[in-house]
Amino acid sequence: MKQFGKILKFELKYFFRNKIFVGITIFLVLLIAIVMFFPRIMALTGREQSSEGVANLPIMLVKADDPSQADMVQEIFAASFTDYNVQIASEEIDTIKEEISSQKAECAFVMTGPTSYTYYVNNLSLYDANTEIANTVLQQIYQMNAMINSGMTAEQAGEVMKIQITSEVESLGKDQTENFFYTYIMIFALYMVILLYGQMVATNVATEKSSRAMELLITSANPTSMMFGKVIASCIAGLIQIAAVFGSAVVFYQINESFWGDNFIIESIFNIPPEILIYMLIFFVLGFLIYAFMFGAVGSTASRLEDINTSVMPITILFIAGFFIVVTSMSSGDVDGTFIKIFSYVPFFSPMAMFTRIAMSTVPVYEIAISIAILVASTVGIGALSAKIYRVGVLLYGTPPKMSAIIKAIRKA
Repeated sequence: MKQFGKILKFELKYFFRNKIFVGITIFLVLLIAIVMFFPRIMALTGREQSSEGVANLPIMLVKADDPSQADMVQEIFAASFTDYNVQIASEEIDTIKEEISSQKAECAFVMTGPTSYTYYVNNLSLYDANTEIANTVLQQIYQMNAMINSGMTAEQAGEVMKIQITSEVESLGKDQTENFFYTYIMIFALYMVILLYGQMVATNVATEKSSRAMELLITSANPTSMMFGKVIASCIAGLIQIAAVFGSAVVFYQINESFWGDNFIIESIFNIPPEILIYMLIFFVLGFLIYAFMFGAVGSTASRLEDINTSVMPITILFIAGFFIVVTSMSSGDVDGTFIKIFSYVPFFSPMAMFTRIAMSTVPVYEIAISIAILVASTVGIGALSAKIYRVGVLLYGTPPKMSAIIKAIRKA
C-alpha cells in the first residue's frame, strides 16, 4: 500500500507538471469563458450601435402594384422580419435586381397578387426561411381581408386572427428533448477522456519500458502497485480536468445568466438533476478504469513507442463502436431499443449505454443495480488480469508478443 501511495503521488505530479495537460485545461476553460460571455459581449456591442437603430439591419424590399397592399405588407413584414429593415420599393424589377446583386439590399418580395409573389435573393442560403415566414404572413393577411369582406369589422377580424392555441404537456417519464443536450455532452466528455487518458497510460508504460527505466522501477516497486498507481492517477487527473472545465462553465453561466435569456439548450444543460450527476460520476469512474486497465496492460507488451497505436487499436475500435451505437440511438430517440438495452449490461459499453438510458428514459432501479454490479465485477476482474499481464509484459522485449505467449507467461509466473 505504501508503494501504491508513492507511485500515485508521483504520477499525479507528472500530470500537474505536464505542460500539455495544463495547457489543454487552460485552453478549455478559456474556450468555455468565451462561449459563456458571448451574449454579454454582443449585448454591449448592441448598445453601442443602438443609436443607429434599424439602419444597421440588412434591407428587405417590398414591391406591389397596389400602394395600399404595399403599405400593409410592409407594415406586417416589418413586425415579422425583425432582423431586416423592410422598405417599400418603387423602382422597376430590373433596378431591384441590380440593388440585390450589388448587395445594397439583401432580398426583395415582389407581390404579383394578393396571395402570390416572387422572392429575389442574391445567394439563396441553405437556412433561408424567409419564404416560409412570408407564406404564413400573407395567408393571415388574406384570411383577414376575406373576413372583412364578408361583413366583419377590422377589429373583429383581428381578434379572430389573434386566437392562440394553449396546451400543456405532462411527461410521466423523462423529457428526451430537455435531456438530450446534457446527455450528449456528458457522453462525449467520457469518450474524449477515456481515449485521451487511456492512450496516455499506454504511452507512459511503453515509454518507461523502451527507455529501460522499467527494469529499474520493478526492482524497487511491485508491478501491480505500479499498474494501479498509474491508472488511478490518470483517473483522478481526468476527474480534476472535467471538474475544472464544467465548474468554470457553471460559474461563467451564473455570471452571465441574465444575458442568455430563455435559451432552452443552455437552460437544459445547466439544470441537470443531482441524481444524473451521481450516475455520471459512477459510470465515468468505472468506465474509465476498465479501459485504462486494458490500455495499461497492452502498453506493457509494446517494446517500442511506435508499436502503441497498433497495439491499442482493437480497444479503441471497441470503444468507438459502442460510442457510435449509443449516439445513433440517442439521435433516433430510441434509447430503449434492443441493442442499447443489451449493451447496458456489457461492461465495455454500459458506462455510455446505461447512463444514456438513465438520463433519457425511465429505467427500473434493479436494472441499474445489475448493470453497475456487472461493471464493478468486470472492472475488478480486468484490473487483476491487467496487473498480471503488466507484470509479465514489462519484461518482454522485441516483437510484441501474441496473446497465447502472454497467457503462457502468466501461468508460469
